[in-house]
Amino acid sequence: IEANDPVAMSQMGSERYIEGDYKSAFEYYTKAAVLGNVQAHFQLSCLYREGKCVDKDEKRALHHAEQAAIGGHPLARHNLAILEWKNGHYVRAAKHSIIAAKLGHDKSLEAVKDLYKAGYVSKDDFAAALRGHQAAVDA
Repeated sequence: IEANDPVAMSQMGSERYIEGDYKSAFEYYTKAAVLGNVQAHFQLSCLYREGKCVDKDEKRALHHAEQAAIGGHPLARHNLAILEWKNGHYVRAAKHSIIAAKLGHDKSLEAVKDLYKAGYVSKDDFAAALRGHQAAVDA
């Protein structure tokens, strides 16, 4: 791996993970995340949430999910919506779902539809999510 190549480090982390070498995967993901790799942040959030090769740590899982979401990772954004919903923060959950839908995430679009039906999302926000989702899918 070329020095300071976060994409290569994240890819190596994924390869080690597939092989079942979670400790090495964690190390590669950590290095890549420090260098700003969004996918590595997402993977670290999963490792901390599941407790694979590290102690379960909801705060660290949340931190890495937030970093991945800020970086434009749709599934991380979707996961944050689920977490916010479970914690009773329905408006924040709706906002996360709308953003993820606009990034092209299908399950988030379904969630936005359900949130619209339940009154948590306005007609305008639902329409914007639909347009954004379509644009992302077409891109």
